Amino acid sequence: MREVEIKSFEDNFFNALNLFNNQKWYEAHDAFEDIWNTLDGDERQIIQGILQVSVSQFHLSKGNLNGATILLGEGLGRIKNRTNINLGIDLKSFCKCLEELLRKLQYREELNENDKPYLIDIRKK
Repeated sequence: MREVEIKSFEDNFFNALNLFNNQKWYEAHDAFEDIWNTLDGDERQIIQGILQVSVSQFHLSKGNLNGATILLGEGLGRIKNRTNINLGIDLKSFCKCLEELLRKLQYREELNENDKPYLIDIRKK
């Protein structure tokens, strides 16, 4: 990628990350989908997983527990074996959070604000 393309990708990616972290699930989905369309390989799979997590949270916010559970599991499945890929976010912590959330959804346990998934920007560390 040329330097201009890399800068544009990074700007778009971290805009999508901010939407996700601010729980703007629908908007985050759209922003990540724009990025997803430009990628291939493992990076594409990770972004698709994040997309699915975002949609799962949208379903959860509307009370669709079955849809949320299914999409969360699919998203986690796409990400968890690719945590070594560096996209500037902490994928290992993200997957741990998703695994706990999935467990709670599967057992219909009560959720709280701390259960909402969050993408940690490791460029700031």
